[in-house]
Amino acid sequence: MGLCLLVCIICCSFIYVSSQSAVAGNDNSSVSEGTVFIDGKSSIGKIDEDFICATLDWWPPEKCDYGTCSWDRASLINLDLNNNILLNAIKAFSPLKIRLGGTLQDKVIYDTEDNKQPCVQFVKNTSEMFGFTQGCLPMYRWDELNAFFKKSGAEIIFGLNALAGRSITSDGSAVGAWNYTNAESFISYTVKKNYSIYGWELGNELSGSGVGTRVAAAQYASDTISLYNTVKKIYSSIEPKPLVIAPGGFFDANWFKEFVDKTGNSVNAITHHIYNLGPGVDTHLIEKILDPSYLDGEADTFNSLQSTIKSSATSAVAWVGESGGAYNSGRNLVTNAFVFSFWYLDQLGMASAYDTKTYCRQSLIGGNYGLLNTSTFVPNPDYYSALLWHRLMGRNVLSTSFSGTKKIRAYTHCAKQSKGITLLLINLDNSTTVEVTVTFNSTRRLHQKHKPHRSHKLHKPHRSHRSHKSHKSKVIQQPQRSTSGITREEYHLTAKDGDLHSQTMLLNGNILTVNSSGDIPSLEPLHVNSSKPIMVAPFSIVFVQMPYVLPACS
Repeated sequence: MGLCLLVCIICCSFIYVSSQSAVAGNDNSSVSEGTVFIDGKSSIGKIDEDFICATLDWWPPEKCDYGTCSWDRASLINLDLNNNILLNAIKAFSPLKIRLGGTLQDKVIYDTEDNKQPCVQFVKNTSEMFGFTQGCLPMYRWDELNAFFKKSGAEIIFGLNALAGRSITSDGSAVGAWNYTNAESFISYTVKKNYSIYGWELGNELSGSGVGTRVAAAQYASDTISLYNTVKKIYSSIEPKPLVIAPGGFFDANWFKEFVDKTGNSVNAITHHIYNLGPGVDTHLIEKILDPSYLDGEADTFNSLQSTIKSSATSAVAWVGESGGAYNSGRNLVTNAFVFSFWYLDQLGMASAYDTKTYCRQSLIGGNYGLLNTSTFVPNPDYYSALLWHRLMGRNVLSTSFSGTKKIRAYTHCAKQSKGITLLLINLDNSTTVEVTVTFNSTRRLHQKHKPHRSHKLHKPHRSHRSHKSHKSKVIQQPQRSTSGITREEYHLTAKDGDLHSQTMLLNGNILTVNSSGDIPSLEPLHVNSSKPIMVAPFSIVFVQMPYVLPACS
């Protein structure tokens, strides 16, 4: 009996050491210590259950940036809807929000009964706004798309053409009221066909100084109210009604304040776009991604929009409606490579901490920033980052801060599929492994959930954003003795061969890839004794699911 026990202990020790070495990365790395402080009293934000969203765009193959044409056949018009990887990639989220839209949406007509113009596709023309002529959505293609969306279980947000009926003045602004005749006909067609729409969004990047052109806030508010009334009328006997969403542009404090104040409760979600890394041609993108102070800069936008909404009478919530990091289609082997998960997951964590409800990534497929490879449909690293977030990070966001190196980013949510919490740690350092201990600030006793050793198979201190100061709360360390028999689940993400430009991601040392049938791999955790510190290897990401029941998660 004693011999069996000794063998068991040796085997368990070997498994732990092996699992840690699988994710340890560079053997020559130095080790530093740090502490995560989690305030479990109450949440500081609450995301949607289906927080993760991705976009499908209108760009034809002729869309090129800096001499590179990266869109291929990834447009709403020509995307291969019979591709099995595409179907499985969407189904894995159950559900994935998909926002249909982008620059060219404001040049699309819908070939419904009211349309008297020929239904022709976009043609490249550099003298035209956005570099293309007017395009058209044939109803047979809309039918095909909806059959696919129903099969995949996606939740659809459709971006409507907001420039219809307006004229462009000499100063570049678009004036006049929105002509919603064609949009109304299109929405009616959609309802008659019983297609499910999660939300109707008005326009793309026409707020503030705009991209290509702009619309004044007062006029945009009036047009959004028109959309709200149109949706209310057409869906009069249908519940729940789709959300009305706007303005889908870059945040401009004065413009957004006026828009929010004048739309009142005729808008459900306020969308803004993020491309904070600059143009895709920038050769310094990776330097920006690895710079904590640069990443912190976007907090100002989230904070300002949150304040704008809170200070108004609106019941609307904040969404990121489109975010690709680097504009003009991103940069190959950066925005579609492992390194971009540092930026992407940090954005998801930061947005959540400022009560953003949904975050739409540009793009699901297309350009150099797709979650899926534009030509092969094979998932890029960010796809797996998004899927792990979706499965592990629950709705309630907890105030989190980190004491130690500034190169660690830390975010915590209540766990999604179990009682407990999920901690996200991002190590931006290229040579230091960080040994992380977790401390809780709580006014109540910390409870640990005892559960069987069973995997959830998943087919000056740096303060992270929105960290609240503790008010008369006591610090509770993890009780070392009581955690000795309890395990946590860890998901370590690293780049193949340690190459930040790699488009292959490893989970706990194992390559993530689809099989010959196009199935998305299961995402298996390591089981680690809860009394041990969390080891975060250089240039790695760790999701940690811990069985601690906090008041904010009860």
